[in-house]
Amino acid sequence: MMRRLRPWTARLCCIVLLITAWVAARPPSGSAAELDELAQRFSFSRQPLNAATAGRDVRIVAPAFEHIKGWISAVGASVGLADLDGNGLADDVCLIDPRDDSVTVGPLPGTGARYSALRLTPAPLAFDATMAPTGCVPADYNEDGLHDLLVYYWGRSPVIFLKTASGAYVPRELVQPYEVWNTNALSLADIDGDGHVDIVVGNFFPDDARVLDPEAYQDELQMQRSLSDARNGGTNRILLFRSARAGQEPAVEFAPVAQPFPGDLAKAWTLAIGAQDLDADGRPELYFANDFGPDYLLRNVSTPGQVRLQVLRGPRHLTTPKSKVLGNDSFKGMGVAFPDLNLDDVPDMVVSNITENFALHESNFAWVSTRKPVITGDVAQYEDQSEPLGISRSGWGWDLKTGDFAGDGDVQIVQTTGFVAGTTNRWANLQELAMANDDLLSKPGAWPRFAPGDDISGDDTNPFFARGADGRFHDIAARLGVSDPGPSRAIALSDFDHDGRLDFAVANQWRQSYVYRNTRATSAPFLGLRLLTPATAGRCTAPADELRPAIGATAQILSGARGTRSGQVYPANGHGGVSAPELLFALQNPQTPVTAKLTWRDPCGARHAANVSLTPGWHTLALLANGSTQEVKP
Repeated sequence: MMRRLRPWTARLCCIVLLITAWVAARPPSGSAAELDELAQRFSFSRQPLNAATAGRDVRIVAPAFEHIKGWISAVGASVGLADLDGNGLADDVCLIDPRDDSVTVGPLPGTGARYSALRLTPAPLAFDATMAPTGCVPADYNEDGLHDLLVYYWGRSPVIFLKTASGAYVPRELVQPYEVWNTNALSLADIDGDGHVDIVVGNFFPDDARVLDPEAYQDELQMQRSLSDARNGGTNRILLFRSARAGQEPAVEFAPVAQPFPGDLAKAWTLAIGAQDLDADGRPELYFANDFGPDYLLRNVSTPGQVRLQVLRGPRHLTTPKSKVLGNDSFKGMGVAFPDLNLDDVPDMVVSNITENFALHESNFAWVSTRKPVITGDVAQYEDQSEPLGISRSGWGWDLKTGDFAGDGDVQIVQTTGFVAGTTNRWANLQELAMANDDLLSKPGAWPRFAPGDDISGDDTNPFFARGADGRFHDIAARLGVSDPGPSRAIALSDFDHDGRLDFAVANQWRQSYVYRNTRATSAPFLGLRLLTPATAGRCTAPADELRPAIGATAQILSGARGTRSGQVYPANGHGGVSAPELLFALQNPQTPVTAKLTWRDPCGARHAANVSLTPGWHTLALLANGSTQEVKP
């Protein structure tokens, strides 16, 4: 009898072990009642940003990519929010819709018909069907007090649309003559500390690769050389501000920096860029989220006119997997944001990766600061806490943004997900590709078919992570009506009606995009800051009647804050989504003024700091070259 039972005993033990492992691997989840209670803090109403149906759902590509055109067609949707008409509210939108490759600028729905929406085209600059817009970044590039728009593309280098006083947009080349780039990310920051905003560009396919040209036969038409450490992509660039001119014939000049990145980091396949001053020295560090290879964090030790960046890596402990060490991962980074998760006034970093159930489980990252100073030598003191925080798993992640949507001082995380929507599941083919020899990967012909009708994570939903009483974040998107199944790409944040409730917009890929107005019932005390600096048209000292967003300025609430106490003005972080250049803080008391410490650089590059007493509500402050601040009309 015992002899007969022995085989079954072994099998039963294996089954028990498998079930135990499965249960242990599942993330903790709150009860339905707990999640319902958590969701009561939020409410949103949705309005469309564009038409429900329009145009195509796949791109025309080079012959080498024809059998993987579904894969090649996976990016392009973008959204940016800003005050484009000068009414003091970031209630205007620049939306890129890949269905017709349109770049549309206009008022957000529900904010009034203040002007007619318009479409931006680069004419008379060179532009044809082999070029497609992939991002729109609002900013005052020529420093004249008017909000301009930079549009980046696949198939050409970016174009800056400079706004004139008459409301017209004048297209200008970022580089002369234009070059063939395939850009997927672009961020703004004063890299060299001269008081003027510079441009950081993340390119994807190799330079000169005419990816969208059906007549292109080129050696440059390559895929990634590795699934874990690809360094054969387009060249990432930093362009420093040089000069500007205002008026009816506006102009601006940015100069590319020769080899600004250490080693071969410039050739990573970059999908997202983040700028943030991590060590409070007035110079922003740079985070590059890269596809098919490690992300990298660069310390900024630049001086005016001289860019110097140093590679940082995180500490590794005995139990830390290699890919859970900052700078050593082999994941597919596609978004980055900088919340303060542990309320130590040091920015943390959250990063999107692929975390698809029954397909590919990498991990989203939550790089949480562990000590001060956060940078010691070439080590950045950050450790991944995504699993204990509950945000390690979500789907095929893209852009993500963080903000306080409840008005209670805690941070929430909204993320776009999904890759290609269709009817034939191609995950098995992708998994087979993942096991292929790296020597074959760069050859498009070695890739399996990813064509129209194929599906890879096409029904993912957008998470809305909110922190519960257990200290973990929980996805309550479905309860809030913001999950929106299907491929999405970019998110932008703005309190576009200045009611103290943070709103957001989502750009979807090959489908309708939406703006979500925050309609929560509670009215919590808040401090909103529009920080501006003199618009001197590129000069160091000059009379300036106009003001521009003070990109790189910081605010720390010294008294009266509820929860998050610090923030930095870097609106163009992540993948494809550009938020309003504003800061929003929750307060403890609706009647009591608070003290805020503001830091900034003036147009000559000098750093200033000032403590200001502010009443709850929105304030527009000019940060002046003499170190003082002045309240101005919105």
